[in-house]
Amino acid sequence: MTDSNQDEPRIESLSAVTLATHDMPRAVAFYEALGFRIVHGGASEAFTSFALGASFLNITTETHGPVQWWGRFIIHVSNVDAFYRRALACGMKPHFAPRDAPWNERYFHLTDPDGHELSFARPL
Repeated sequence: MTDSNQDEPRIESLSAVTLATHDMPRAVAFYEALGFRIVHGGASEAFTSFALGASFLNITTETHGPVQWWGRFIIHVSNVDAFYRRALACGMKPHFAPRDAPWNERYFHLTDPDGHELSFARPL
């Protein structure tokens, strides 16, 4: 199914959870010690992804002050652009219009009423 498909958009799966850290080497060492497998990034990078079966645990570096940003859920949907239009029609205010990422996903972000960031995505 492509994003040009006009079918009703649906949530398909939880793709990833992204957590913030002040110390990427420490975070990477912790998850590697538990047996998590790095698929992108590493101890010297600002962003690291670990494979969790068909899903991912992402770690991103937060460099200013205490970690204020808790992280992000990444949810795969059937049609990113249709899901974006649905959010707009409900009066929601996404952070930006859908875009294609260098990691081969089309996505947009939205913050829920309690401040939790959600990313709606689809592999390209």
